[in-house]
Amino acid sequence: MARSATSITIAVWRALFLREALTRILSRRAAWFWLIAEPVFHISYLMFLYTVIRVRTIGGIETAVWIMIGLLAFLMFRRTGNQVMSAIESNQSLFAYRQVKPIDTLLVRGALEGFLMIISGFVLLCCAALWGYDVLPDDPLAVIVALFGLWLFGMGFGLITSVAIELLPELGKVLKMVTRPLYFISGVLHPIAAVPLPYREWLLWNPLVHGLEATRLGFAPRYHAVEGMSISYLYGCALVTVFMGLALHRHFAVRIVTR
Repeated sequence: MARSATSITIAVWRALFLREALTRILSRRAAWFWLIAEPVFHISYLMFLYTVIRVRTIGGIETAVWIMIGLLAFLMFRRTGNQVMSAIESNQSLFAYRQVKPIDTLLVRGALEGFLMIISGFVLLCCAALWGYDVLPDDPLAVIVALFGLWLFGMGFGLITSVAIELLPELGKVLKMVTRPLYFISGVLHPIAAVPLPYREWLLWNPLVHGLEATRLGFAPRYHAVEGMSISYLYGCALVTVFMGLALHRHFAVRIVTR
């Protein structure tokens, strides 16, 4: 009995998900440890830095919680984008099977990265709670909506850049250089609300600012979010990038497989 196209696609996604999960977790010694070590190192370093300069609260919430939430939200975007961007190169050999399309590897890798980030974030928040910090979100739905928007934006970014670096491999290094400042202009290290005008309005063009602020606001309603924050703006940018990425993959599908 012939299988439908939908059942074949689901079977491919399931196999790719298991393959990607095993590769990420078991490919290197203690690879699972490094999934959590990166955010732990960043958060610990920033907490120490702000403790030294005696900053106790930012925007009305504890500095440690502010840093932790912002960094986890930012990594939801960055990790997803980076993993999706490199999915085609990592899975080039699989395209010999006609059931496996390049877009399948990107979607599955993005979904896996989002799942791993949820686990990493949950573990870190549990550790922080045991340490005595109040990390229970006051509005869990708002947090989920904000994090999903950041993940979706990371997917869109990865979809577009994955095609770009396949067409022009030199763009890979350029993109890494260009996206590096996002860490500093997205509100991970410094509250955007404290940036003077008109520079604050310029920074608000960055969708990540809205995602990070919305995530923090979901954890603590008393948080003084930057004026002009809009979760709709984040989702608008995310959907535009996703549709652009899908359109590029459809247009250059043959060229990507046969390069």
